[in-house]
Amino acid sequence: MNLVKKNHGHFFPSVLDELFRPDFGGRQLNFNTPAVPPVNIRETDNAFEVELSAPGKTKEDFNIEVDNGLLTISSEIKNETTAEEGKYTRREFSFSSFKRSFTLPETVNDDDIKASYEGGILKISLPKKEEALPKAKRLIDVG
Repeated sequence: MNLVKKNHGHFFPSVLDELFRPDFGGRQLNFNTPAVPPVNIRETDNAFEVELSAPGKTKEDFNIEVDNGLLTISSEIKNETTAEEGKYTRREFSFSSFKRSFTLPETVNDDDIKASYEGGILKISLPKKEEALPKAKRLIDVG
């Protein structure tokens, strides 16, 4: 009786084939979703605009706080389902969370910050204080 399967080729190809199987032994890995969502920040004349890419969430999934000039965006989702019937052959729990913090410039009016979520993008508008807005061009007479 032969308990060990003989490999007539090399040992390493079979190990490498096993390690680099597309499903890594049955686990679903998704390299397209980073642990921390990417952010775009742009400045306009009147505000700073923050766009955070977080598809598949709802607006209730986000927690946005401002404390002492620090803007913190976080989310925590636990998908816990309990089923009394049936037998599991595989069950993969889902948990995702992130936290990003940004130091706000002193020119931001943190009383008027607004946020919206649409199409997988969280948009946060950080309006500038009145004194930070660009002033209109003024002509000075030479006397």
